[in-house]
Amino acid sequence: MTVVKLVHVIRRVSARVFAILMSGAIALFAQSPEASIFGTVKDQSGARVANALVTVESRLAAVKRTTASNSRGEFSVELLAPGTYRVTVRYTGFEGASAEVKLVTGASQTLSIVLQPAALKESVQVRGTPSTLSSQPVDSTSSVSKTTIYAKDLAFLPLANRSFANIAYLAPKTAPVEPSDPTKARITAVSFAGSSGLNVDLSVDGGDNNDDYIGGFLQNYSPDAMQDFTVRTSQFDADTSRTNGGSVMISTRRGSDEWHGDLAAYFRQSGLNARNTLDNPDPNPKQPFSRQNGAMGIGGPIVKQRLWFYSTLEYVHEDASVPYSALSLDEFHALAQLASGGLIPGVSHLDVPTSVPVPFRDTLFTTRLDWSQNERSQWFLRGSADHYEAKNSLVQQGTLPSTGAYSQSTYWSTLLWNQYQFGPRWLAILTAQASDFHLSQQRNSNLGFALSFPFSVTLQTTSGFETFGDNQFVTPITAFPIRRDQQKYQLRYDVARSGGTHFVKFGVNFIHEPVMSGELASNVETLVQFPQNPSFYVNNTAQFQQDYAAGSTTSGGGSGVFSQSVRRLGVYAQDSWRFAQNLTLNIGVRYDTTFGLFRASGREQNQNPAFQTLQALGIGLVPGVPHDYRGALAPRIGFAWSPGGAGRTVVRGGAGLYFNDLTQGGWVEAFQAVNTPVSGLLGPGDHGSLIDPGYKTPYALQASLGVERAFSDTWRFNVEYEHHQGVHQYRRYEYVGGVVLPAYSPDISLFRADNRSRYDGVSFQVSHRLSNRFDLSAHYTLASASTWGATVGELFDYVNGVSDARRAFGPGDHGPSGEDVRHRLVLAGTLLLPGKIEVSTLSQFESARPFTLATPVDVNGDGVDTNDRAVVNGRQTGLDEFRGTPFLQVALRVSRPIRLGERFVLRPFAEFFNLFNRLNSGNNYVGSISSLPVPPSQLGNATDFCMSADCTSTRPLTRNDLRVPAGALGDFFGPGTTVGIPFAAQLGLRLSF
Repeated sequence: MTVVKLVHVIRRVSARVFAILMSGAIALFAQSPEASIFGTVKDQSGARVANALVTVESRLAAVKRTTASNSRGEFSVELLAPGTYRVTVRYTGFEGASAEVKLVTGASQTLSIVLQPAALKESVQVRGTPSTLSSQPVDSTSSVSKTTIYAKDLAFLPLANRSFANIAYLAPKTAPVEPSDPTKARITAVSFAGSSGLNVDLSVDGGDNNDDYIGGFLQNYSPDAMQDFTVRTSQFDADTSRTNGGSVMISTRRGSDEWHGDLAAYFRQSGLNARNTLDNPDPNPKQPFSRQNGAMGIGGPIVKQRLWFYSTLEYVHEDASVPYSALSLDEFHALAQLASGGLIPGVSHLDVPTSVPVPFRDTLFTTRLDWSQNERSQWFLRGSADHYEAKNSLVQQGTLPSTGAYSQSTYWSTLLWNQYQFGPRWLAILTAQASDFHLSQQRNSNLGFALSFPFSVTLQTTSGFETFGDNQFVTPITAFPIRRDQQKYQLRYDVARSGGTHFVKFGVNFIHEPVMSGELASNVETLVQFPQNPSFYVNNTAQFQQDYAAGSTTSGGGSGVFSQSVRRLGVYAQDSWRFAQNLTLNIGVRYDTTFGLFRASGREQNQNPAFQTLQALGIGLVPGVPHDYRGALAPRIGFAWSPGGAGRTVVRGGAGLYFNDLTQGGWVEAFQAVNTPVSGLLGPGDHGSLIDPGYKTPYALQASLGVERAFSDTWRFNVEYEHHQGVHQYRRYEYVGGVVLPAYSPDISLFRADNRSRYDGVSFQVSHRLSNRFDLSAHYTLASASTWGATVGELFDYVNGVSDARRAFGPGDHGPSGEDVRHRLVLAGTLLLPGKIEVSTLSQFESARPFTLATPVDVNGDGVDTNDRAVVNGRQTGLDEFRGTPFLQVALRVSRPIRLGERFVLRPFAEFFNLFNRLNSGNNYVGSISSLPVPPSQLGNATDFCMSADCTSTRPLTRNDLRVPAGALGDFFGPGTTVGIPFAAQLGLRLSF
């Protein structure tokens, strides 16, 4: 191409971008959901055919793209929206050949086309047209490791909670994980490569759907709204950023020239559920429960061949409850007796229910309008919303309803997408999105105080310190906001050129996030922590009054608000170079930077009173303030080699850097500190939070190598090795005045980006499809994940504590990640039995996960007793040293289709979750030695196990005594976590047409 032609193309691209921006389009940076078609044209003898005319037309829209095969008989058509296309090849002297190809999100199809002489019938060889998880095509041109779950899988596999996590488990190197934010009800997380699940990038139709405060997924979508769901675990192209774990890409369903849709209903009752023996053991009353889901979708033509729509609506009506155990009820009645005796200030009467209702209502809506303007320009506009309400959130076993809250969240997003073809080889795509998220939580009580007793903070609950009174939304994990707001306006523009041996793609991406704010509870509150339970104080009222005074601490006041305005810019370029006949090199580079990451409430961190105090005292802990990082340059290189000419085997691999600065919630205290101008310096005993000036954006080095082989059209096998090296991850250091810092210094929490982690995993995946009677996809992963930490070991992104700030990488601080799953096996498939009975399964099996045991004693002598690991029989335990029990979760679905005429199919079904009623505790085990029956005098060195309630009788402590399941964490975050659910059955109907 001459310089004049290149300038002309750039002018046309620039003019179109300017016109779109001036017309008011709002847009976003996100990863590309487009697909590609690659092919080879041969004659009957196998010789390559050059200059053959290739036409690709959409079956549902007026989309037409043309190209020609190169000197090696190869062609490519890039940046195609997911959908069904007809590929036609013509060459003088030969019969034309055509085939229908179905493309899914982020994938490519490879065709081998054989032209016959004009006197013979046309012939085309096409392999791997996908329809289910078990029949994915072999992609011989991309180094990306990915798995696609299709609409049929989403409709017919048993999904216990119809969430992103349920779906993503179908991909190798993923695993269930506790989401770290219960303020997003039922939006569960997925662990990639042993991480916490907060470092995953999620896009819907190319639009960003990431929670930029806590990390992980943001808005929820009904599975009925999804056309396909692609999980990418490594070697992402240069157009993908803001992830150092994994990537999930979703395409929503669209209308066509034929009316089509679904109507479904799901019913679940307590009579169909087993008892949760951990939280609700016999002889306690069984937990009342009912849940009804209704889902519908419909789409069709508004103007045939020109304008279509598709809309979905799902409603969840759930009535759950927290039934109190006999122990809890005894202690609550004792507390009520203390209140009636006038011992609790301002409270003379206390109601004690036998259970607490926890109703949950959720409405999810999506609508999409597709318009084919002409053969060169196609558009779609998609709007989505999600609104839920939950009462008595955060109430757990061992806590009264006063500690709960009423929660409601509203999400919406509007996305505009346009593809424009400038010529035979030039194409541009605009993705535009505006989105909003608002959460509010209102406490059930506002007494100004809370009471904490030992029975509430054992294995029964993790919802905070409180047994009765105001909940400050503080848990052993983090402080949760009572309000959150997140607004995004996102812009992405990609330009691509295909033809010859190179496919070049480049783009500029921009996110404007004017509102990323929230509020933590900041009321002045008095927390009273009692060493004994209420039943003890009923007969020791004088001791209650003494312990009330001794255990009271008052905190709060000021402003709990945090507020940021952040902008993110990314540019990238990539070339997919057909280096040789069967070898493609994917070479790319990406640069990302963020503006305003450390600016809160309009102020920089030099306005932090902790910073000014250390400067005034001459303490050089932090010589400056943090600044936005400008060094996030991420090169990537990968290859895909298909030996031989059949295209049934591909060897792929590569390496690259991936940056991610998502998680802001970890250092929110530093943002709160600058809410108001500094009114004075901090003194000894005060506490401040600072961010280290040496901040660097966390990144992961990823490398992978794998082989995929299609033995036939029905058998496929894949083996792949992945290595992730995490660098510059967040860590929290605690510096105590008079211990680590001078006596005249305040206590300081310092956030640094210096942690490191490692993941190595090899996965084996096999898929088989036998006609329409049987299909199966299975994957097994052998892996190891390790990191540095204190009491929580997570990879890549989580804010880990440091056991001793003076020895940040000391002995014992390195160990497995909290999601270190050594062995994991997943089976998914469908079997057609006689009588048209369909049996589907989604089953998971994995080895035990690790957990850490802490102690409330300052073992290290650094003045901090929150990051010390337990000492057992004279030896301090290590990070995630203990292991729980293996995880087993079998789900089964039985259905039978009933045809009603030519187009309608009715499917009644029954689904069974956790079929064997396995108690799955994941890594949710008692995490503190103080919560186990050991003598109080031995909290600093546990050697004995109490055999009686008063601990007058003991025996030597064994390692197995330390492994006590704690199920409340999984309930606390909602279903779909590693804790899982007990056996549950669900009945339903689905009508499709």
